[in-house]
Amino acid sequence: MAKSNAYFYGLGRRKSATARARLTGGKGAITVNGKSAENYLDNNKTLIAEITDPLALVGKQKDFDVSIVVSGGGMSGQVDACKLAISKAISEMDEGLRGTLKKARLLKRDPREKERKKYGLRSARKREQYSKR
Repeated sequence: MAKSNAYFYGLGRRKSATARARLTGGKGAITVNGKSAENYLDNNKTLIAEITDPLALVGKQKDFDVSIVVSGGGMSGQVDACKLAISKAISEMDEGLRGTLKKARLLKRDPREKERKKYGLRSARKREQYSKR
């Protein structure tokens, strides 16, 4: 279990977002970039539930305070990065929970990235309309 000054660290990435999570002993408060998770995510219940998924899965919502520093990307990418960071911090804290998180696919990074724009095209794949005549 976490001591008063000890913490567990996890790093998560998704698209162009990077999140660093710290788990410390506490009462279940989640802080994202210095704000509460509700304020940061504009009270979006779906995104808040998604961030707390790893803690809910192992039943530790009220045991830890989570402090997250996230940068880059949009809201959805940032939430996925946070989720991965929290999962990695939990697995660092207790190796026994690693199997549970792995079965729920919470320790896997989503490799999908934005495809680069190619020359001669309008975007990554969009072309000029073909004209037969």
